[in-house]
Amino acid sequence: MTRARPVRHALTRLAAAFLVLLAAPALAVPALPEGAPATPAPAAEAAIADHQDAGADARIAGRIRAIFGEIEALSQVDVAVSEGVVTLAGTVPAAGDGERAERIASRVAGVATVENAIVRDVSIDRNLGSLESLSAGFAGLVAMLPLIGVALVLAIAIAFVGHLIAGFGALWRRLLPNVFLADLVASAIRFAFILIGLVVALDLLGAGALMGAVLGGAGVVGIALGFAMRDTIENYVASLMLSLRQPFRANDHVLIDDKEGRVVRLTSRATVLMTLEGNHLRIPNSTVFKAVILNYTRNPQRRFEFDLGIDADDDPDAGRRVGRETLAQLPFVLADPPPDAAVMEVGDSNIVLRFFGWIDQRESDWVKARSRAIAAVKRALEEGGFALPEPIYRLRFDQRTMPLPFENVAGPQGDAGRARPARQSPEPAPPPDSGPEGDDAADVRPDAEIERMVEAERAQGETRDLLDPSRPVE
Repeated sequence: MTRARPVRHALTRLAAAFLVLLAAPALAVPALPEGAPATPAPAAEAAIADHQDAGADARIAGRIRAIFGEIEALSQVDVAVSEGVVTLAGTVPAAGDGERAERIASRVAGVATVENAIVRDVSIDRNLGSLESLSAGFAGLVAMLPLIGVALVLAIAIAFVGHLIAGFGALWRRLLPNVFLADLVASAIRFAFILIGLVVALDLLGAGALMGAVLGGAGVVGIALGFAMRDTIENYVASLMLSLRQPFRANDHVLIDDKEGRVVRLTSRATVLMTLEGNHLRIPNSTVFKAVILNYTRNPQRRFEFDLGIDADDDPDAGRRVGRETLAQLPFVLADPPPDAAVMEVGDSNIVLRFFGWIDQRESDWVKARSRAIAAVKRALEEGGFALPEPIYRLRFDQRTMPLPFENVAGPQGDAGRARPARQSPEPAPPPDSGPEGDDAADVRPDAEIERMVEAERAQGETRDLLDPSRPVE
């Protein structure tokens, strides 16, 4: 039987070569006529020969049986050939083995078509081979346990070295501008060494393909997480930029868009303010980074302004002069820049004057100083004979309207009514004490209650502050 197999293989090869020689004229590509396109036409299925040599079916069946005999899963498949039609029957252990047998049989030369009648064998004794392969795999895994242990120890050692390098916090804080960036670099070093340890361990185990799949999957997952956590990443980057740029200091009085308060601290996620009412306000750093920031503390000199209206018949220049002189006499108003006044609007019943004055916020509270200045200028204008009129409305009545008993209106005979009593001007208030020891000067001192609250909270140190007083403020 062993000596007959080479002879059968040789005969099969000769038969295949003979069939190829017979089919060569039919498969030859005809010459293209002149002017025809050079693009080849799609390949058509091979034509079935109109005759068959004697013994061709036996040769085909022998060739297929020989191939199936070398494959354990197809050893129970029966092959029958008639006029080039191959019929496959029998059983296979797995569902995909039937399609595999059909593909193999269809590739043998001289086969016209394949009828697949193979069914799967679900008997216990036939399918115990899968359990044997499973047990063999488990035995291989047990044999690899020492190598797996070595790879695991090597990966842990590399990760531990990275942890030690990242743990030199004093070094990174000395080399980098701030604490936040130092922590970011330390975290990146830890992650890089963990990744290196994983790659070395997988390479030692010979799982290069698995390593590529893991890295590729991690990249896809990273892109998906990047889109899903876009706001979080934006806030994290904004925190890094704010820690580098330092737009304000702790306890600075700032206005961030429409949020006003004193800065408590800058964390890795938000900027904490204490409002002027004593409440905590957390603003995401992404909002702070894109917002318009007004810092009242950077320049101690601050200007206040207010409007007052005088009668339309009064002299606006004289009113401006009275207001400037009054502001200049107030002890909390700076002489440089000097106070000023301007005519802003001429209305139907009044002239609107705007007064300006500068204070030093380290010595005077802006709100208190403005309030005192308004009261002082108003009192000075009234004492100077300027009227601060109220709005005047003109009402028109037709003949059908019953006349009202207005005073100073001529009657039907032309006689004037009872004269309206003259308006009694109020007693002028005493002028403010403009001396440095007066109550007005003491009353405009800055209120430091919010500052003390901020300092008390910062002293607790519950959260790391990214504001560095040694760095310049932009």
